[in-house]
Amino acid sequence: MSSENIVLKNQESLSSFGDIAPCVSVGRQGLTLIETLMAIAIFAVGIEGFSLLFMHAWKNNSYTLEMGQSSMAVSQGVNTLVGYLRSARQSDNGSYPIISADDNNLIIYSDYDRDGITERLHIYKSNQNILMGVTNPTTTMPKTYPTADQEVKTIAVRIVNTNSEPIFYYYDKNYAGGTTQLPLETPAAIADIRLLKIHLKINIDPNRAPDNIEMQTYVELRNLNDYDRIH
Repeated sequence: MSSENIVLKNQESLSSFGDIAPCVSVGRQGLTLIETLMAIAIFAVGIEGFSLLFMHAWKNNSYTLEMGQSSMAVSQGVNTLVGYLRSARQSDNGSYPIISADDNNLIIYSDYDRDGITERLHIYKSNQNILMGVTNPTTTMPKTYPTADQEVKTIAVRIVNTNSEPIFYYYDKNYAGGTTQLPLETPAAIADIRLLKIHLKINIDPNRAPDNIEMQTYVELRNLNDYDRIH
């Protein structure tokens, strides 16, 4: 074969490759506008769902934390109140340590601030608060106590006891413990009281879970005994 024929055949081969090359498929690069918009929409829905889940979890945790803080504050207030009750004593004019004792209202004498003067303490429930009115005796003789509370202190807040759930229960000297023994009927005979129970229900929002936190404690009135009974 002549060199001229070889050159012609090579040219024909190159021409054939040139015809085939345009038919080769080139890989697609990037996304179309519609695909991009769909991806953005899916991402936005995912972010919104995550945000809602996060906010729900945050609210629940925040509420639980606030409930814990509230119950701790109530516990501290009740512990302080227990100290006042345990130290109940005769007034500075010789009156009996207990003035009156009802479901949600208790009046006693006690030196609550340890200044050597016996104050009258009026502990009561007002709406969702446990308050304590403090009254000092007169400085003149004979000692007397004004009828109205001179100062009111907050002992506990967010107390949700209903009208049928007293905050105070009273027991006499025969109380042997347990839940089977019934408390004294109210208003209780003050001479019979030797022990009282404080029962509180706490909830910052009764319409939301968790349920009420309940707290109760028993207080023995140390300065009362069978030798100073009122007849």
